[in-house]
Amino acid sequence: MKMAAPTASKAASLGCNNKPAFPELDFRSGARVEELNKLIQEFSKHDQREYDDQRALEIHTAKDFIFSMLGMVQKLDQKLPVANEYLLLSGGVREGVVDLDLDELNVYARGTDYDMDFTLLVPALKLHDRNQPVTLDMRHSALCHSWLSLRLFDEGTISKWKDCCTIVDHINGATNYFFSPTKVADWFYDSISIVLSEIQKKPQRGMPKVEKVEKNGTIISIILGVGSSRMLYDIVPVVSFKGWPAVAQSWLMENHFWDGKITEEEVISGFYLVPACSYKGKKDNEWRLSFARSEVQLKKCISSSLMQAYQACKAIIIKLLSRPKAISPYHLRSMMLWACDRLPASYLAQEDYAAHFLLGLIDDLQHCLVNKLCPNYFIPQCNMLEHLSEETVMLHARKLSSVRSDPAEHLRTAIEHVKAANRLTLELQRRGSTTTIPSPQSDGGDPNQPDDRLAKKLQQLVTENPGKSISVFINPDDVTRPHFRIDDKFF
Repeated sequence: MKMAAPTASKAASLGCNNKPAFPELDFRSGARVEELNKLIQEFSKHDQREYDDQRALEIHTAKDFIFSMLGMVQKLDQKLPVANEYLLLSGGVREGVVDLDLDELNVYARGTDYDMDFTLLVPALKLHDRNQPVTLDMRHSALCHSWLSLRLFDEGTISKWKDCCTIVDHINGATNYFFSPTKVADWFYDSISIVLSEIQKKPQRGMPKVEKVEKNGTIISIILGVGSSRMLYDIVPVVSFKGWPAVAQSWLMENHFWDGKITEEEVISGFYLVPACSYKGKKDNEWRLSFARSEVQLKKCISSSLMQAYQACKAIIIKLLSRPKAISPYHLRSMMLWACDRLPASYLAQEDYAAHFLLGLIDDLQHCLVNKLCPNYFIPQCNMLEHLSEETVMLHARKLSSVRSDPAEHLRTAIEHVKAANRLTLELQRRGSTTTIPSPQSDGGDPNQPDDRLAKKLQQLVTENPGKSISVFINPDDVTRPHFRIDDKFF
């Protein structure tokens, strides 16, 4: 008697189809996706340190010192706007937080030179009174760049800044002053040096120690020692605009990943000109458009797993592609934003997909190099890799190929680098060698044992006043008596 073959479901129930479940693998490298996810998690754990109350207070003290210094720069010759709006970004210029060229920057290493890094955009000029799209003079420049004529400003502004301009005389006898990024940077560095020299003549207790001041191209880099921390501030003189540039107007017509998550008004609230020129541009005249303010808003819409993959990928390429300088972390950031537009939000929100995102970013970067094409996210017609030679792009593409063949090993190397930087920081903190200046509440005793009463007081106020705004004010003439404000009440 013949028997019918079991159906698929019966076969499964009878154990006839019990194939072993293989771990998910990356086809190119053979790496286990689960292992890559764990390595990315480990990198993130060491890269994103948590700050205690003392460290938070040191960050606040350094920020106040920088802001006070800039106030004194303004008083020197009244060039800077009296009411100014700075943009403070976490991460230095070398981390790709702003689209600036890294060729002229000295190499600073976390752990060796600093513990935390920030970028501060300081408007030298502001144009905030226009509601219509801003039209810039791009006749002399490559895409994404512009000259800036002071004819847009009043006579008082021209008079103040004409020594930081290049002068062009027209046939009709008129004189045009073009705001010069290199001359502005020179003036800014000289002014900061004068102010810091004056501050250091009258040191006050609790004041950060200025460990280094350097001009890197058009950027001024300051390293401060505050308590047990060293903080790098990359200060960038910029021109600030309200509104949106006409050259990027078409970008607003497209669909984007942030639609419905944040408002268009938040994204297009303003932009900057930063002191950087195109490959063939005139250094003394050309500025680069920067959308750093918009990028701060867009970052809110990016999933944590994609951000972790981006940070890990950035750590790998900064080391690997440092010579010759051709690829900056800002290029990688642009590719990530394009990926957010291209891929479904539900896919990018997967918490356990960090490994897929890392591999995808490496693939994207290699694709851009091979094709010598990396469009600016806000002005897609601007190709940020157009100026590179075939030899350079192929050299970097081959280096990335080695990463793609063994991503786990390169992640382990990145983890070791960040752990080594953290060990250096901890060692310096233990030795107390970052500064000999006592903390704001210190009685002038042993500088290696800072009094943490202020930090404890802040912690107590936070605990007792949940959900309220708490500020601390320290009078520079009497740093022993801080004043606290909870909402609108002072203590």
